Amino acid sequence: MTIKPGDTLPDAEFKVIGENGPTTVSVKELFEGRTIVLFAVPGAFTPTCHANHLPGFLNQLNNIKANGVDEVAVVSVNDMHVMNAWAEASSAKGNILFLADGSAEFTKAIGMENDLSAAGMGLRSQRYSMIVEDRIVKSLNIEQKPGQAVASGAAAILEQLS
Repeated sequence: MTIKPGDTLPDAEFKVIGENGPTTVSVKELFEGRTIVLFAVPGAFTPTCHANHLPGFLNQLNNIKANGVDEVAVVSVNDMHVMNAWAEASSAKGNILFLADGSAEFTKAIGMENDLSAAGMGLRSQRYSMIVEDRIVKSLNIEQKPGQAVASGAAAILEQLS
């Protein structure tokens, strides 16, 4: 079942590469007591994700945070090394938190998995964005058209925060 506004994020863990190397971050420690904008992409470095979705959030980061958001994070069904390389290549490292959901544990738990095997990508995440307050989903924007980041983009989040 797909998560919806009003639902609590399930317990899950993400992998990240921090200052001291690989580490695990739980949903509880990341989201509890905080307001987070989380957006998901089908894959790091993929065309829409790299050229459109991520840059929109990076460009609007200050405006998003000015509306009471503690952190902006991106999640993808990629490993932590790929996510770290993407953070560095996009100049977003240290500004946006890059969460690796390599086994799709979180993605499956919220019902946002997307089988892209026909395109040679395997199990991935749908493209979406959400505003989460203290683990409670306040808004959820699922992108309906492949290759676009409009409904789930930074502009849509800014409208919801205003």
